[in-house]
Amino acid sequence: MPRRRSTGKSVKSVEEEYDKVVKEIIGSNEAPTPAIEEFDLEDIEGVGRITAEKLRRAGYYTLKDVAFASAHELAEVLGSEERALAIIRSAQRLVTGGKLFMTAREYYERRRRIAYISTGVRALDDLLEGGVETCAITEFIGEFGAGKTQLCHQLAVMVQLPPERGGLSARCLYIDTEGTFRPERVVSIARYRGIDPEKALEGIVYARAYNSDHQMLLVDEAKKIIEKENIKLVIVDSLITHFRAEYPGRENLAARQQKLNRHISQLHRLASLYELAVVVTNQVLAAPDIFFGNPLRPAGGNIVAHGCTYRIWLRKGKEGKRIARIIDSPKHAEKETVFAITDEGVVDI
Repeated sequence: MPRRRSTGKSVKSVEEEYDKVVKEIIGSNEAPTPAIEEFDLEDIEGVGRITAEKLRRAGYYTLKDVAFASAHELAEVLGSEERALAIIRSAQRLVTGGKLFMTAREYYERRRRIAYISTGVRALDDLLEGGVETCAITEFIGEFGAGKTQLCHQLAVMVQLPPERGGLSARCLYIDTEGTFRPERVVSIARYRGIDPEKALEGIVYARAYNSDHQMLLVDEAKKIIEKENIKLVIVDSLITHFRAEYPGRENLAARQQKLNRHISQLHRLASLYELAVVVTNQVLAAPDIFFGNPLRPAGGNIVAHGCTYRIWLRKGKEGKRIARIIDSPKHAEKETVFAITDEGVVDI
C-alpha cells in the first residue's frame, strides 16, 4: 500500500483538525435515543404465553419484530394467515399509537434526528453529506482492490468513536463471507485514530458466514444481541458471494434472486427497527456484449439495485488513488470524490 506523504503535522494535530471538520459536517451527530419497549409480546391482543414463546423461538423478540413482519411469514409460525394478520395489526396499533399516517413535515423532523457514522475521510463524508446513514443500507461496489473491505474495516472502528468525533459510541457486527476480515488491519487503523487497539477489537462482533443459509441465519440471530451489545453498524462483506457460488447458471437465477431479495429485506428490517446502519459490499461482473464504455456492472441485478438505499461505486485511479462515485441515491446528486489507502487506513489525498 502507498505511504501517505508527510505534511509536517503531528498525528495529534491532524486528528484535532479533522475532528473540527467532522463537527461542521455532521453537527453533534447524537445517536437517536432508542424507543423504550413498553410492551411485551404477551401484551399483543391474541398472544398468550405459549404463542409468545413460539414467536420468540422463530426470531420475533420484540413488539416491532411482530408489527413489521409479513402475514405470510408469521403464518408459518402461527399456522393461520388470518390469525397472523390480526396479531400484526394489534402490534402495529401498540407501536404507532393507532396513528398510521404523518405529514411530510413530521417525517422531515424525524429524519433530522437520524445519525451518521463518519468514514474517517473528509472527502467521503462530504460526498455522503455526513457519512454512512443509519436506518438505511449503503452499498460499496467495486472490483478487487478498489478499497471496499478497507472501508469496512475503518467503519468498524469509526462507529466506536464518540459522537463529537463522528462515531456513535457503539459496536459493530461484522459478517465476513469471503474470509477477508483482518484484525491486524483494525489494530493499525485504531492506533492512527487514537483508540486503544484492544478496545477496538472488543468493539467488533465477528461472524464468518460459510454459505447463503448461514449468512441469513446470522442476520436473524443478530436480533438477539443488537440491543444488548449496543450494535449500531452491521457490515456484510460481501453480500452476494455465496449466492453467486450456490446458484450458478440461468436455470437457478429465479431461485437465487428470490432468496437474495429475502436477505436484503432482512437487512432493511434490522436497519429500520433498530435504527442502525447497514453496510454491504458488492462484486462486479464483466458484460461481454459491451464494446464501448465501462463493461463492468454490479452483481445481483435489479434485486440489489432496488434493495440498497445508497450505492457507491469504487474504482482504482492513478498513483494509488481511489475514486468513489455515487451512482444511486434518493437524495444525493451523482458525483464523485478521491481518497487513498495507506498504512493508517483510508485517508484523504
